[in-house]
Amino acid sequence: MNPFENISPKNKEKLMRSLEANIHTFKSGMNILSNANNENLLGIIIYGYIQIIKTDYNGNITIIEKLEDNAIFGNMISNISNNEYQVITKEETKVILLDYDRILNNLKQNSAYYQFIQNLLKIISNKIHEKNERIEVLTEKTIRNKLLKYFDVIKPNTYSKIIYLPFTYTELAEYLSVDRSALMRELKNLRDEGIIETKDKKIYLKY
Repeated sequence: MNPFENISPKNKEKLMRSLEANIHTFKSGMNILSNANNENLLGIIIYGYIQIIKTDYNGNITIIEKLEDNAIFGNMISNISNNEYQVITKEETKVILLDYDRILNNLKQNSAYYQFIQNLLKIISNKIHEKNERIEVLTEKTIRNKLLKYFDVIKPNTYSKIIYLPFTYTELAEYLSVDRSALMRELKNLRDEGIIETKDKKIYLKY
């Protein structure tokens, strides 16, 4: 679906001005993020083809998403603010870059409508964020890396080194799409190497 569907060219032009939209054309092989100076970015592809690529600390590359004409990308949709991610053009690509905060600010302030839209977008963003975290975990190549990434994901945003598993080890194996016996062996290896300690569903991170 085109984000500007059912908007006349005249109104689209006015909308672009009010949002202070920037239009850029990128050659093939460029990282769009390195050319954007706003972290709260929303991009709309006018034409072209891009890939969102993740490169982990071991140098393993995973293609997370492929996007073409009229597709939308941004921090509220993908975890592209993470340093492991790049948004790479695979051919000449023309993109509209928007400031997500400015979109909200252009709604009528101090109204129930404005607050409803803001709340709705936050809910959608949180749901997408949860799905992206799952993708991050599942794209790891080994059971060990899946576990360590999962621990990082559920670790509270504090300096605490203690996390609590929200389900059983059998359910954890199913969540990570791995064999339970292999999962338990890897947990034992992590304990033996002094990387973690476990007590029931409580995990002590020692790294």
